[in-house]
Amino acid sequence: MRESLLERLPRLAPWWVLLQVACWPWRGLAEAVLSLGALLGFGLMLAARFRGGMRVLSHEAWALTSILFLGYWLAQLVSVPFALDPGVSALEVLKDLRYLPFLWLVAMAMATPRGRGIVGLGLGALVAFWTADALAQAATGHSLGGPALADRLSGIFGAGNLKLGLVLASLSPFLLLPAARRGVLPWLLAAGALGVVILLAGARAAWITYGLVLLVTGLGHWGWRRTGAGLLGGGALALLLAWSAGDFLAPRIERSLAVLQGQEDGLDFALSGRLVLWRTTLAIIRDHPLTGVGVDNFQQAYRAYASPDDQFVEWGRPGAFHAHQILLEILAETGLLGLLCWLAAVAVALRAWRYAGAEAKARAAAPALALAVTVFPLNTHLAFYSTFWGGLTLLLAALYAGALAARAPATGVAPEGG
Repeated sequence: MRESLLERLPRLAPWWVLLQVACWPWRGLAEAVLSLGALLGFGLMLAARFRGGMRVLSHEAWALTSILFLGYWLAQLVSVPFALDPGVSALEVLKDLRYLPFLWLVAMAMATPRGRGIVGLGLGALVAFWTADALAQAATGHSLGGPALADRLSGIFGAGNLKLGLVLASLSPFLLLPAARRGVLPWLLAAGALGVVILLAGARAAWITYGLVLLVTGLGHWGWRRTGAGLLGGGALALLLAWSAGDFLAPRIERSLAVLQGQEDGLDFALSGRLVLWRTTLAIIRDHPLTGVGVDNFQQAYRAYASPDDQFVEWGRPGAFHAHQILLEILAETGLLGLLCWLAAVAVALRAWRYAGAEAKARAAAPALALAVTVFPLNTHLAFYSTFWGGLTLLLAALYAGALAARAPATGVAPEGG
């Protein structure tokens, strides 16, 4: 019996996820793919409600995906009534509703072994391809994204969009976990290539993120001794790179070591001026503790609170766009109520992991690790309430939910574990 078009459409979900990720270097194209994916996800879920025989997503996966989205979105919603500019915040809240059906589509992509295989292999291939392109840029000065800047690699993202290191660090589990399962040598080769690019991309937040991934993937397969030896070897390689590629790394290492001066000026220099940024953010939080200043209103608030000599406002600059730290961003823009929404979603995600079976945890290992290191609070971050980084984080959350609560092959409906 031939399948109908409606029954074949869910098979597009894994490919749509990969298309959206592949378009990340081009903002407009990625936005278009996301919006069309939201329409596809909504249509498939609506059709499933009226066709009892066609199940595209388990109830558990649908619920977990929706709850993780609500933790992000409800925080925005509660910030609207007392926002500095309620209209701006309300518009952002309405715009971000499109994420929910897109996340359903992402979870659908992880609902079957075939879909998980396509997504996992595809994301690993994208990470490997972007890494190879960046290595070519390091060697020749050029990549598919154009020429490199004087002080860092930009890769396929281009010199005007310096997100290469952060994206590769967050997605690195999709390459390193499969490599680790094949043995120490494949893991070392993949980790070394990625490490070179992430170091030379220059984002120190990405260094921390990637270090966490290396630690977890190493400990999970070889224990403390062999992982420690590998990390020591990697550290030696990093020092060698710092010496041989001084134009890329030396200024950032010098800036980072300024923290050892033990003085506030040295700490602020090491943090690229973020000490002043965070002090001003804390003043904003103190005066708007419950619901914050409203999503997309941070820059306006920062201008009002910053001192005249603040580097983010002096010489007519418009002010800091966001707090560069997840907890401070949530508190400043959405307040304590927004933070509670996030914490509730985190609690549900952790509870789902705790009660999942071993097979379900194995399925969700890569997106779980990617999501955990992306939101790791002891780091600096891009803006989570922005289209790019917020979309990346939510996509990882949906990959995690879809894999953890995927349909069991035996029945086609019930989730494995939990």
